[in-house]
Parts: sequence; structure tokens; C-alpha cells
Amino acid sequence: MSQAYEALELDRQLCFPLYAASRAVIRLYHPYLSVLDLTYTQYIAMMALWESAPLSVKALGERLYLDSGTLTPLLKAMEKKGLIHRSRSEQDERSVLVSLTEQGLALREKALAVPEQVGACIPLPPERARELYGLLYELLDVVEE
Repeated sequence: MSQAYEALELDRQLCFPLYAASRAVIRLYHPYLSVLDLTYTQYIAMMALWESAPLSVKALGERLYLDSGTLTPLLKAMEKKGLIHRSRSEQDERSVLVSLTEQGLALREKALAVPEQVGACIPLPPERARELYGLLYELLDVVEE
């Protein structure tokens, strides 16, 4: 290939291994999350809520790096499953709060094994995994500014 087109080579793109690795890791979650009747995106939303519910829809979107066009249908599906409840904030009617239902809170116990199960499928030494984690968040920080 001509040097003029080297910048367009797939193996020179940072985005490609990030994309492919993300898809591969998310695929590893599927068998464990299907038992919980959750998609990966629903799972990360539940983790954020287990950590600090109630959250405003805006705060949840920021935490998950999701826009409202993605988040709204996700939350509707989770509400239909009985995992969450959405309500207007008493302090600010424009703000919608997302809280966990008893069923959503109970799901936390069933999900406890998921990180270890998926981690067992990724043969990275712990120090390399921590290094990768740090680099990915560093990247997120600079591209999300």
C-alpha cells in the first residue's frame, strides 16, 4: 500500500482494537447476564443504581456515558421488568429520578458472581488488568472533555 494511505490501515487505528475488545468482552458477559434477564447495558445501569440509587436520569447517563436517546428506552425496558421506578423529583419537576424496586435490589444478590465469572474468562494478570483499566479511564477523561 502506498505511504499516502497508511493512515487508513485498520491496524493503525486506536479505535479498532478498542471496538473489537469491547465487543469481545461484552460477549463474554452474555451467558451470565442472560440468566439474570439483563442486557449488558441494563447490567451496567443496575450496577450504577446499586451503587448510589436514586439517581437522576441525567446523572445516570453521565455515569454510564449514555445519551438520553439510548437511556430512555433502556430505562423503560427495565421499568417494564419491574427492576426500577422512575418518578419526578420533588425538588425539581424537570428532573426524573430512577430508583430500585425490591426486585431490582434483590437482583444484586443474584449478580454477585458475574464479575468473577467474567474475570475468569479474561486471562490477564491482575497488574496488567489494573494498568489497562487506568489507561482506558485516562482515555475517557481526555476524549470526554
